Amino acid sequence: MPVSIGDLRRDYARARLDEASVSPDPLVEFARWFEEAVTAEARDPNAMTLATSSVDGAPSARIVLLKGFDKRGFVFFTDYRSRKGLELAKNPRAALVFYWPELERQVRITGSASATEREESERYFRSRPRGSRLSAWISHQSQVIPSRQQLEAQIPELERRYPGDEVPLPPHWGGFRLRPDTIEFWQGRANRLHDRLRYVWHGEGWRIERLSP
Repeated sequence: MPVSIGDLRRDYARARLDEASVSPDPLVEFARWFEEAVTAEARDPNAMTLATSSVDGAPSARIVLLKGFDKRGFVFFTDYRSRKGLELAKNPRAALVFYWPELERQVRITGSASATEREESERYFRSRPRGSRLSAWISHQSQVIPSRQQLEAQIPELERRYPGDEVPLPPHWGGFRLRPDTIEFWQGRANRLHDRLRYVWHGEGWRIERLSP
C-alpha cells in the first residue's frame, strides 16, 4: 500500500534552545553546533543548501559544501561560469541552510557573497585530489553538453598536459565568501513548538530575536 506523504511526520524532543545558553556571537554558536554535528556523525555535516536568484528574481537552489568559516563569513568553491557563479556576480544576495536531522537542528543564513582572493582559491585548489583538479578544467558547469562521453574524452589530453601533481588553478574557478547579516538557529521541539533564535546584524553588533515557530 502506498505511503501517504501526509503521514510522514516525527516529533522532536532531543534538546532545547534558549537565549541564556547561546553565545552573543552567532559565529561562535555556529562553530559549537557544527562541532556537535561532526561528533554526532551527521552525514555530510558541511553540506548546505545555497539559494541564489537572478536579477529579475528567479530563484535557484542546490547543495554545496562548506569549506571554511570565520568572522568574515562562510566559504564555498565553484566554477564562476556556473549558474550560481553568474547569478552571484550580478546579484550577491544569497541564503544558506544547514540541516542536521540527527540533532533535530537547522541553521539558516542570509547575506551577501563576494569572490575570495585568488591566493585563497589557489590554496584550497591545491588541497583537492588530482582528479578533482583536472575535472575543474574539463567541466563548464551548468552548460548543456551532448553526452558524458564528451567529458570523459578530454581526460587523457589533460593528463598528458599536466602529468605531475601540479595542476594549475583554472581562471574560471574559485571561491565565494558569504558575509552574513542574519543567522537563525532552529531546534526541533515537541508538538511543533520549535525554538528559533535569529541573530541580526545592526551595524554595531548582533541582536538576538526569538521567532515564533
